[in-house]
Formats: sequence, C-alpha cells, structure tokens
Amino acid sequence: MVRKGVCCCCAALRPRYKRLVDNIFPEDPKDGLVKADMEKLTFYAVSAPEKLDRIGAYLAERLSRDVVRHRYGYVLIAMEALDQLLMACHSQSIKPFVESFLHMVAKLLESGEPKLQVLGTNSFVKFANIEEDTPSYHRRYDFFVSRFSAMCHSHHEDPEVQTEIRLAGIRGIQGVVRKTVNDELQATIWEPQHMDKIVPSLLFNMHKIEDIDSRICPPSSPSGGEREENPSVLAENCFRELLGRATYGNMNHAVRPVFAHLDHHRLWDPNEFAVSCFKIIMYSIQAQYSHHVIQEILGHLDARKRDFPRVRAGIIQALLQAVAIAAKGSIGPTVLEVFNTLLKHLRFSVDFELSDRRSSVSSASFSACSKDNDERIVQNAIIQTIGFFGSNLPDYHRSEIMMFIMGKVPVLGATSHTLDISQLGDLGTRQIRIMLLRSLLMVTTGYSAKTIAAALPAPFLDPLLSPSLMDDSELRQLVLEILHNLIDRHDNRAKLRGIRIIPDVSDLKIKRDKISRQDVNFIKKHGQQLYRHVYLGCKEEDNVQKNFELLYTTLALITIELANEEVVIDLIRVAIALQDIAILNEDNLPMFHRCSVMAVVAAYLNFLSQMIAVPAFCQHVSKPAQISGEGCHKLVLPDQQDGGVSGWQWLLRREVVCAIHSPCDSYHTCIQCENLSGLIFIEIVEFARFLSHADEDRLSRRKSIVDTLSIQVDILPGCSLEEKVSSTEQITFEALKQAIDSNGLEEQEKEKRRLVIEKFQKAPFEEIAAQCETKANLLHDRLTQILERTVRPPPSPSGTVAITAGHAHYQSIPVYEMKFPDLCVY
Repeated sequence: MVRKGVCCCCAALRPRYKRLVDNIFPEDPKDGLVKADMEKLTFYAVSAPEKLDRIGAYLAERLSRDVVRHRYGYVLIAMEALDQLLMACHSQSIKPFVESFLHMVAKLLESGEPKLQVLGTNSFVKFANIEEDTPSYHRRYDFFVSRFSAMCHSHHEDPEVQTEIRLAGIRGIQGVVRKTVNDELQATIWEPQHMDKIVPSLLFNMHKIEDIDSRICPPSSPSGGEREENPSVLAENCFRELLGRATYGNMNHAVRPVFAHLDHHRLWDPNEFAVSCFKIIMYSIQAQYSHHVIQEILGHLDARKRDFPRVRAGIIQALLQAVAIAAKGSIGPTVLEVFNTLLKHLRFSVDFELSDRRSSVSSASFSACSKDNDERIVQNAIIQTIGFFGSNLPDYHRSEIMMFIMGKVPVLGATSHTLDISQLGDLGTRQIRIMLLRSLLMVTTGYSAKTIAAALPAPFLDPLLSPSLMDDSELRQLVLEILHNLIDRHDNRAKLRGIRIIPDVSDLKIKRDKISRQDVNFIKKHGQQLYRHVYLGCKEEDNVQKNFELLYTTLALITIELANEEVVIDLIRVAIALQDIAILNEDNLPMFHRCSVMAVVAAYLNFLSQMIAVPAFCQHVSKPAQISGEGCHKLVLPDQQDGGVSGWQWLLRREVVCAIHSPCDSYHTCIQCENLSGLIFIEIVEFARFLSHADEDRLSRRKSIVDTLSIQVDILPGCSLEEKVSSTEQITFEALKQAIDSNGLEEQEKEKRRLVIEKFQKAPFEEIAAQCETKANLLHDRLTQILERTVRPPPSPSGTVAITAGHAHYQSIPVYEMKFPDLCVY
C-alpha cells in the first residue's frame, strides 16, 4: 500500500502534458483511442501552443518504445493522436512539433512491417495536405524521397501486400511533391539526386499498366476507386502532377531521368511505352516549356547516334509525337535546330546503311538485308517527323524551312550550305538527294501561298529544278510532285490524275481565280525555265508511266493557276514541240516513250482547248480522236514491261499527226485563236531557238560546265529584229503551203545551229572573246549616241564649252534668255 501511494504521488507530480498524453492510451489497445481524453489534450495544445513541441517529443518517445516492443496497437493510437493534433493546431509553434512528427513517421517507414510503412505513409500524406503559415528554412525530405522510392519498387512475396506497399510509396512521393514544389525555399526536391529517384519509380509503376493506349490522350479523370487501387494509374497521375508543377529552371531535371530509365530497361524497341511517356510529358507541362523537351530529345538522339537503328527509330518516333503536340502551341527557338539535327541524322543513317552494305558484301553476311531495312525505318521516321513538323508550322515558318532543306540538297556545282557528302560516293549522294526531296515533299504538302512568286522564289526554284535534269526518274518525280504542291493552290491535282481525254472539263469542277499581277510577273520571268524542264523531262529515256502522268499534271496546273493569253501561246508551243519529239524521234526513243509523249500532247491539248473555250481550237484538237475512232477510255499509257504499244501507234499515223499539227510544219505554225485578243500568230521559229537552248542546257548539265558557258549566246546572231518583223508580216497561205511541202528551211536552220554550236565548242577562246568584245563595243557606241541625242545639260549663265580645231570656246547665255521651271519662278 505504501508503494502504491508513492507511485500515485509521483504520478501527480508529473507534468500535465505527459499526464494528458498518457490518458489517451487505454489499458487494452483494442479499445482504441480514448476520445474524451483526446479532446482534453487537443484543448490543452490549442490553449498552450508553446507545449506542442514537448507533447510531440513525448509522443515520439512512446511510439519508438512501442515499435521496438512490437506493440503495434499503441503505435496506431499514437499516430492517430498525432494526426488529430496536426489538424487542430495551425500556430507558428507547430514547427517543433512537426519535427517530432516527421521523426515518428521515419521510424515507421524504417520498420520492416508493411502495415507500419503504410501507416506512416498515410500520416505523411495528411501532413502534406496542411498548408503552413510560414515557410520552413531547414526542413529536408531526403530520407522520405529515398524511402518512398524504395517502396515503389517493392517485391513482396504476397501480391496484395506488394501492391499495397507500392501504392503507399506513390502516395508518399505525391505528398513530398505537393509539400515542396509550392514552397519557393524548398527547391531541393528538383535536384538531380532526387529526380533520379522519383521519376524512375513512377515510370516503373506506369510500365506495369496493361492498356497502354489509355495514356495516349490528354489527362483523363479516373474514378477514385481506380486511382487508389491501381498503382499504374496513381503513378501516372503523380507524374502528370509533378510535370505540371515544373518551371523553366527545373524542367530539364524532370525529363532527363526519363531517358535514363528508357535506356536502362531497353524500352526504345519496341517504343510504345516511350512514345506514351512523351505524350504524357507534352500534355502535362506548360506550353511555353515544350521546346525544352524537344531539345532534350534531340540531345539524347545525338548521344545515341551510333546505337542500333531501331533504338534511333524509337527515339525519332518519340520526337515525332512531341513535335506534333508542340507545333500546335509554342515551339520556341528550336525550329531550325530540329530540322538541322534531323537532317544530320538522315545523313548518318545513309552513311551507316552504305557502310553496312559494303561490309556485308566483303564478308558475305546474310544480315545485310535486315540492317538495310532497319536503316530505312530510321530514314522514314525522320522524313515523317520533318513532314509532320513542317505541316504544322505557319506559312512564314514553313517557307524558311523549305529554303533551309533545299539548301541541304547536293546541287551540281554548288558546295555551300549542303551536307557533307564527300565520303558517300555517287550512290550515297543520290540517296541523300532522294531523302531530302522526300522531306521537302512532306513539308510542302498542304502549303498554300497567296502568290506563286512567294511559294517559288528564285533562290528556291533554281536548285529545285536542278535534279530534274539528272538521269534519275525517281528524282524527277519528286521534283514534279513538289512543284505540284506549291503551284496547286485550289486542290485540283486529284481531279487531273491519269492521262486521259476528258470529254467535258466542266464536269471536273476546276477551281481557279483570276491571275494576279505577281503571278503574271512570275510566269514571265520563270515560264521559259519551267517549259524547258517539262520538255527535257519528256525526252528522258528512263521515264516510266508516273513521269509522264506528272508532266501532264504539271502542264495542266500551270494552265489553271498561271495561264493568261501569252502563257496559253507558250503552252501550245510546248505541246507542239513535245509532239515533234515523238514524230521526228531525233533521240531514238523507244516506241513506249513516243506513244506516251503523244498521249501527253493529245490529253493536254484537249484539256487546254476546253479551258480557253475557243470553238475552232476545240474542233481542231478533237480531230485525232475522230480519225482514230478511239474512245477516251482507250487513252491509257501502255504497259512498259509488256511493250504493248501496238494499239498506240495510231497516234503516230500521218493523218492523226496532221490533224494535231495542221495546217503547218512544227517550226512554221500559226494558230488562229479567236478569243485571244483577236488574231494571234504563234511563231514556232522563236520556239525552235528556245528548244535549242534547252537541249544544250541538258547536255551541259551532263558533260561540261564549259559547254554551258559557251552555249549561253545567241543561236541566230544574224537574224535581226527587223527581219523577224518582216518575215512575220509576209506570212501568207501560199507561204505556209510551200513550207508544208518542203523541208529546206528546216534543214537550213538545223545546219546553222550546228555550225554555231560547233564554232563555240571548237573555236579558240581568243576568237570568241574578240567577237564578244566587238559586240560589246558596238552596243556601247549605240548607247553613247542615244544618250547624246536625248540627254543634254541644262543651260548655264557661265556658258557652254564648244571645242573647235582643238581649242575650247565659251559661249555665254544671257539670264533673260534662260528658261526656268515653273516652280522656280514667282
């Protein structure tokens, strides 16, 4: 009895906060927290906030003792009491109490009991949701980041316990993020050592999701039960929240661990999860920071440039998804950087493909085909990315990108602004050209400029047409398709597919606008260049059916978008010149090519005649079909493989040619067009000179630059302007009839052109230079005479100088005889 009294007396002497804390613990832990005594403790803590630190320290002492003794019932009661005190007290004195609280949570997380770990995590999450009045300058969460990340990778034997621990770890990371990102003084969470733990832990749980496609779209709102039970969904939401809180300075720290995780777990091939991750990133971050992610992907692509092709393809496809989302909003200053890096890796891919092919040939390896296919996957992914990015850019950006890509295309005779192709050889250079033109084709798809001059400036048009003079049908096809994208501003190209005689063009519902002044100036300046390339394109021996169809479409689009009276005349000249290719066959073309050229001429003249709506011309053009008796459905190009051209030779029959070509020879034709400003005569003599330039231009591209410089002179120097005018005025029906019966003039013209070309190819340079100097002096003398007659100095009171017999005499003029301008007289 004495001992019991002594204990009661000692208990009465204990501090009040200890007695209040001891009273909340029942004798049997199964009874739970004593609510009445807990209310007393809460009232005491609120009334005396300076005692909170002592209450917290005593609760932490009891909890540590209970954890060591495995009395988990009392541990649960202590944590419940701590939670209630946290929720009830919001004073400034809560800071020391929080330290005790975090110490107790750390004790629970360090224990190996899953229930205690979950309990400590739940208490930490409740604490994270409390908004403190003042920031904490010294509090750190390094231990909690490490511990929660370790819980996210739990491999407990029991699947249910494993899921519960992982869920607790994800919720703990989410609590740390919420507690720290809003506090400007708590920037330690964005340090690389913390992000390297948080981000991989979230990605590890996200990768366990079964339905990957559910994360492709923008953030969804799953139900509360699903969010709490599925670690994948919870990790994804936590990852989105983390990225959404990232700012300009710490965006890179949150993205770089993603690359490390994908590399470590080899998730680039297959890359479904990688692509979904970057979609989540792009949808979660703020729009103005999108270019940071793109820069990081490009940097990682540079770092892995020598990795396996499928790995590089996976990175590029992830870049494609990021670019697709970023191009809709802010893309920052990385536009040219994206294209420059992609084009550089395109060159690397071609180099790797060629080197693998050479090594496989030397070693007789059977894996060359698979490697080539893998590199083709990389190249197609790069081209698709370039095209998609370019198609989402505004027009002013897209025009710059078109110029940028065109500057990378290897052009004959130009070395500036191109990729390094010195080590690729002819095959590699050809492949680089094809890849770059395919990229340019993707960028130009959907591009619509207000004027053709804006879409095809001279610095862009000249190098673009350069590949059309090469012996490669695929290159010429790409050039024509790019031209179609830029010229076709009303989407008429799909209506013109295939070479066919169209009975009624109005059924196609062609869309067109009145040609603007800028387009008129463009076709005047560059029309002959376009016609020349069409003409030379029809003469190529490696043409296939697609080449002829694209050439026909090119002529039709020029007619729709750029045709005025003068352009129509030039286009008829082009058609007649193309017909001469098939009829005269000076280049010894196969029958397939001759028939195909005639098909292009027949189909185009039928289209042109209906577009200009001249009845006489329409009737004239429709004669070949009437003579042959063939329907429009027969006008389909023959099969080049089978050589089935026998049914096409009707186009080369004399009466059909005369119907298309009558009433005169190819170089002496006049066509009367009633509605084209009255009576207009088309002089094919001038067009013969143009074709001569075209032929020599093609030869110069393929033989020598010296020939190019030599042939850029007047083919017919002896023919003056007066002679041309007089010859035009003297054309009569009798003269045309005589021209049809005889070919003497044509032979003379051919011989004259041959002599001039031979002279400039074989004559000494001094002789050619002297001739050019004589012409230049003559021109200078004529200009001097004109200026002396038209430009006279104004009268001066001091007089004018007159030179007679080598002596200068001054003739003064009185002021009253001088004539002043009206503005000077008042």
